Amino acid sequence: MARARATSGGRLTKPDFEIPLERLPPGFAERIDLVDADAAVPRPAATAVLMRDGDEAIEVLLLQRHRSSGFVPGAYVFPGGRVDIDDASIAIPVTDPPPEYWVAAIREIFEETGVLLARDADGALARDCAADPVMENWREQLMQGTATLADLARERKLDLAIDRLAYFSHWITPIGEPRRYDTRFFLAALPPGCEARADSREMTDAIWLTVNDALRRFEAGRLPMVFPTVRTLQALREYRSVAAAFEAARNTTVQPILPRLVRTTTGVGIVIDQETK
Repeated sequence: MARARATSGGRLTKPDFEIPLERLPPGFAERIDLVDADAAVPRPAATAVLMRDGDEAIEVLLLQRHRSSGFVPGAYVFPGGRVDIDDASIAIPVTDPPPEYWVAAIREIFEETGVLLARDADGALARDCAADPVMENWREQLMQGTATLADLARERKLDLAIDRLAYFSHWITPIGEPRRYDTRFFLAALPPGCEARADSREMTDAIWLTVNDALRRFEAGRLPMVFPTVRTLQALREYRSVAAAFEAARNTTVQPILPRLVRTTTGVGIVIDQETK
């Protein structure tokens, strides 16, 4: 994918990924040469790879951000967003990463797709919440900030289905980006009988694709995606079922990845140093 070699600290480095100049904001390439003292502090965030078993391979849900979005406009992304203060108000039996990241992942899935990973008092998974007017009203309240996921769980007597999540990776936005996030990526299994319905105020498209199909479209220039999304899909390519991907994730120790930005002759390259790969 890299089309040029980049200079970093006097060394020639082949980028793992490259963003062409025409896709960069004005002045961005010049900013990466500045001293790191003014680097933005990464904000805690959670991203969820919503998955289901297709006829032949795993399928993932990709959402396209509005071109007016303040973060990666026009790109296809997984559901996700910042960790809210209220996400820490639900106690769940996890330690790595901290509970608020798991709660944020479930909340973001619900807000952006209408799929709620939760169980009722009988242990049954929630079904097709986006088609339920009551649950759709709760979804709207969460998005407007007039209610929290803790409110929803308490009023509807629900327990979050954290077993439908698996911690997968940890990405920190490179120094030099104006918006930086400390993001924990989770795999998320779509409950049976659920259908994802994206909110049109934030997203313009929602598609289910096999991992290989998504990567082929990206390589052909028909599916714009940011680097962590591409690398996540590449990592999932070897698994033939959601269960297999979950088993592998639960038996892997996650290490943080902090890519570096380097100038190239045609844009800005992204480099993952060997010790963080």
